[in-house]
Amino acid sequence: MSRSVSVEPELPEDADAAGTHDGIDDRATITPYRDGPLIVRGNFRLVDQDGNEIDPGRQTIALCRCGKSGIKPFCDGAHKRSGFSAPSAPSRPRPAARILREAREPAGEG
Repeated sequence: MSRSVSVEPELPEDADAAGTHDGIDDRATITPYRDGPLIVRGNFRLVDQDGNEIDPGRQTIALCRCGKSGIKPFCDGAHKRSGFSAPSAPSRPRPAARILREAREPAGEG
């Protein structure tokens, strides 16, 4: 039995497939979707570990988090078939985030 595999990266339904976003700020925004991919929106540059640019083909992309995609680093929806599970937000803050936040606070404000 033959199964067709999508070669087009899969975006969640509420992701902006057209590649535009409502915000004025054009910095990249990365959103981890619960049990799904990382959605990257905005002005970003995607490179491999050697610094070679990867053409994303659009301004909004889905990056694989489950490791099962056939078109890595992009998502092809394999997380749905594999039962991948991950929260959208961390379960606890990273210690480095607290250290950096405290370093930015002026003396006497903490």
